[in-house]
Amino acid sequence: MKKFNEAKELVAALEADADKFYNKANSAAGTRVRKGMQDLKNLAQAIRLEVQETKNKATK
Repeated sequence: MKKFNEAKELVAALEADADKFYNKANSAAGTRVRKGMQDLKNLAQAIRLEVQETKNKATK
């Protein structure tokens, strides 16, 4: 659950930069959003692996 909460916090932290990029055409904010989304992708993969591992342990 810790990693899931990290993902939620990361999305919340990106909200301001996303607003700057989409509504104010700030290209530097777009770069930060892209980096944050890559981090989110990696975190999501880690969560997927954790869930799968926990699920497999429960079925044994």
